Amino acid sequence: MPPRDPLNVITEAFTSLLFGRIETTRSPVRTSTGQAQAVYLPTAAPGLGDSGVIIGREVYSGKGYIYDPFQLYGQQLPAPHWLVLGESGNGKSALEKTYVLRQLRFRDRQIVVLDAQGEDGVGEWNLIAEELGITPIRLDSMASDGNVRLNPLDPSITTTGQLALLRTIIEVALGRSLDERSGFALKVAHAHVNQNITDRQPILTDIVELLRHPRPESADAMNVALEDVRAWGLDVALVLDRLVDGDLRGMFDGPTTVGIDLDAPLIVFDLSHIDRNSIAMPILMAIVGVWLEHTWIRPDRKKRIFLVEEAWHIINSPSVAQLFQRLLKFGRRLGLSFVAVVHHLSDVVDGAAAKEAAAILKMASTRTIYAQKSDEARATGQVLGLPRWAVEIIPTLTPGMAVWDVNGNVQVVKHLVTEAERPLVFTDRAMTESSEVLLAGEALADDPYEAETEARVMSFEKRQGVG
Repeated sequence: MPPRDPLNVITEAFTSLLFGRIETTRSPVRTSTGQAQAVYLPTAAPGLGDSGVIIGREVYSGKGYIYDPFQLYGQQLPAPHWLVLGESGNGKSALEKTYVLRQLRFRDRQIVVLDAQGEDGVGEWNLIAEELGITPIRLDSMASDGNVRLNPLDPSITTTGQLALLRTIIEVALGRSLDERSGFALKVAHAHVNQNITDRQPILTDIVELLRHPRPESADAMNVALEDVRAWGLDVALVLDRLVDGDLRGMFDGPTTVGIDLDAPLIVFDLSHIDRNSIAMPILMAIVGVWLEHTWIRPDRKKRIFLVEEAWHIINSPSVAQLFQRLLKFGRRLGLSFVAVVHHLSDVVDGAAAKEAAAILKMASTRTIYAQKSDEARATGQVLGLPRWAVEIIPTLTPGMAVWDVNGNVQVVKHLVTEAERPLVFTDRAMTESSEVLLAGEALADDPYEAETEARVMSFEKRQGVG
């Protein structure tokens, strides 16, 4: 350090004596918005952007957590599909319902829910449907007040789609693939029905009748004896007969019910009357999925969400999974986000459809995992490629908290429910989740961020022009 000028030293001493000590002048501190947000994380912008619906807040930073597959698609998301994993009682059902309610605030959104849970004669989504003035489409073979029917041979479904759907129904029921002869007998019967019935909708009864009593021209076309044709189609006829005159009658054995409103913002298929462990459930989901593919998904500007509870019925069946793989690939071009809700990943990756399950999981760029036991968490983390810290924290998660993996962006998120949503989300009727989920609801109700979240919901909606 160079010696100071003696004159300056004397001048500073004299000035200090007269006026007091002069403080050292410092340059002003300058900082960027990013630096300020790093110091005080709750002021930082949401990690996935600020456009979409509010889910809650990030646990470690306190930032608001906003998610929308349509806003993120093509930028942070290669696919708009979403997998939700979690045992009953951890808030999974509350997340589904608030997500749908918040998406419905956008005018260009349409949502279909396959509601596979419920009690007291109605599905779990019945309360929300009533609040919105919507009548659920209840599929029930035992209904006495007029069944709703979906026709697998509905003319709105392409001929190729009809045949693929028929094969899927039969293969799911048989538990194996159709052999070549049975498949050919089905193809001939289906072609004959479509060519010769023009004055009404062809129905499954027509197919069953032709399989049981094949026409001579069918045998001639195959260059085989008539008895051989009948033998080839016998197993197929017996399976389809369950939907016509057996335990599954009343849902798919007639023309599609007139008056199903496919323009409603929310369409709920109530499947709660169907035994979720029976072969009927994957058959039903296959028919609903294909029917929606050809009647509901249109090349317009609407954004569509297809939420399926008990989705392991789809992913764990090779034939059904193949149908939905096509739907998911097709849907991405037309603004469809598929939401699969599953209790355990082991339900789908260890079954007969492991290859098909892996393909569907690969298309789900968003994964939400609620609390699981340690061994289940490790298996889930290995399949989904989660970081080690996330796998270790999954068993410690409390109700309402989940690990979110959005194409590699992994966060622990606390789901928040607003006061207006709570009566629709937490219901005593949902026995499969009631006692524990209500505890989760109480925990959310005590969250100090809830009022702020509700205010931010309104603020975001106002800025984005949501009605």
